[in-house]
Amino acid sequence: MFDAFAGQVAVITGTSRGIGRHLAERFLGAGAMVVGVSRGDATIEHECYVHLQADVTVEAQVTAAIRRAHREAGRIDIVVNNAGGAAMNHTLLTPASTAERLMAVNFQSTFLVSREAARFMQRRKYGRIVNVSSVAVPLQLEGEAVYAASKAAVATFSQVLARELATFGITVNVVAPGPIATDLIRGVPPEKIQGVVDRLALKRLLEPSDVANAVEFFCRPESSAITGQTLYLGGIA
Repeated sequence: MFDAFAGQVAVITGTSRGIGRHLAERFLGAGAMVVGVSRGDATIEHECYVHLQADVTVEAQVTAAIRRAHREAGRIDIVVNNAGGAAMNHTLLTPASTAERLMAVNFQSTFLVSREAARFMQRRKYGRIVNVSSVAVPLQLEGEAVYAASKAAVATFSQVLARELATFGITVNVVAPGPIATDLIRGVPPEKIQGVVDRLALKRLLEPSDVANAVEFFCRPESSAITGQTLYLGGIA
C-alpha cells in the first residue's frame, strides 16, 4: 500500500543488488526513508535514499554506520538484515575459512546491526526487526551444513532477541525463503536448485517480491503482536 510507511526510517543491509535492492525500492515506494548499508556502491538514486558503505561483519563499521544513520535520519523504525552469503559443499570438503565467512556474514552481521539499531529503537519504544534465514534449516539439505547452521543461528538469535526486546515495543521476526532467482544461486548447478524446489510445496523459484511481501507484513505498525516468528516461504512439504 502506498505510503504505508510514510515518515518511517528503514535500515536495510545488502542493498547494492538482488533482494536488498528490491526491498529498498519497495519501502521507498511505500513512503519510507531508506538507509542502505552494504560494501558496494549505491545503485539506487532517490531523494529519500541514503547509502552507507560498510562491512556489516565488522563491529566498528556497523556501530559507525548505524550511528550515522540515526544522526542523519533522526530515528530508526525498521531494520531488515538482508545481507548474507551462501556456500554449498560436503562438510568433509569445507575449509574452516568458509565456515568463518558464513557465520560472519549471515549471523554476526545480523547480531551487530540488530544490537546497534535496537539501542536507538528502545528510546522511542518502537521498532521492527526482520532477519533473513532459509528453508535450508528445516530441510537439512545435504551439502549445506555450514550454511544451514549459520541461518539456524539467525533464527534462534531472533527468537531470543524477540523476548529481550518485547518490553521496548520492538518486534523481531524471521523470513526464511526457498531458492530465489538472484545472483546468489547463479553458480549453483541447476539440478541442485531443482532438488530443493522439488521439496517445497510451491514448485517454483521464488521472486524478490515474494520476500518483500513477507518482510513488509512483519514491518507494518499493525503487526505489533507478531514477534519471535519464522515464516518459511515456498512451503515446507
